[in-house]
Amino acid sequence: MKKDLLCPRILTTPITIDDIRDLRAGDVFYLSGRVITGRDDVHRRIVREQMASPVDFRGNALFHAGPIVREEQNTIISVGPTTSMRMEDLTAEFIARTGVRVIIGKGGMGPKTAAVCKEHGAIHCVFPGGCAVTAATLVEKIEAVHWRELGMPECLWVLRVKEFGPLIVTIDTLGNNLYGENKRLYAERKEAAMAPIIESVRDIM
Repeated sequence: MKKDLLCPRILTTPITIDDIRDLRAGDVFYLSGRVITGRDDVHRRIVREQMASPVDFRGNALFHAGPIVREEQNTIISVGPTTSMRMEDLTAEFIARTGVRVIIGKGGMGPKTAAVCKEHGAIHCVFPGGCAVTAATLVEKIEAVHWRELGMPECLWVLRVKEFGPLIVTIDTLGNNLYGENKRLYAERKEAAMAPIIESVRDIM
């Protein structure tokens, strides 16, 4: 994939496996088209309760987010990412059941998600934390809302976005896990990094 910061890669839903096959952990792209919000309650309904989803996730993007919406104006005020690891135990079956192609959140996900991304040709990526208001400006339209009984932050908001991002790939279709690999590298370097610190404070310990 050509990495050109002046000409960023933009993907448009519906997304196929061929669209993301060459993305690798650490790559950056932007997304246009449909993004659907869903967090813990949505995962529990679809996976544990086996409820049929009111929206088709195939080829679309799931955003781990709880938006703040001014419904009388049909406007998103804020839509920041939620920590994706909260959904780790349910994500593998969620991907298998729904066919979602792109998952967006905050922080990394674990080996279960990496394995199912490899198996089903999906990716996980992160949107920068602390930029919820900026993210809202990238939403062109609220197309629909489902499962309102879950409450504003938990229900399914179907959003139309334009060049939403930057999105950093953390798990690619090969199962490479950016956060997992970084944790391994940091653990390997920990003792060497701490040695001079320990030595410098040895006399006061």
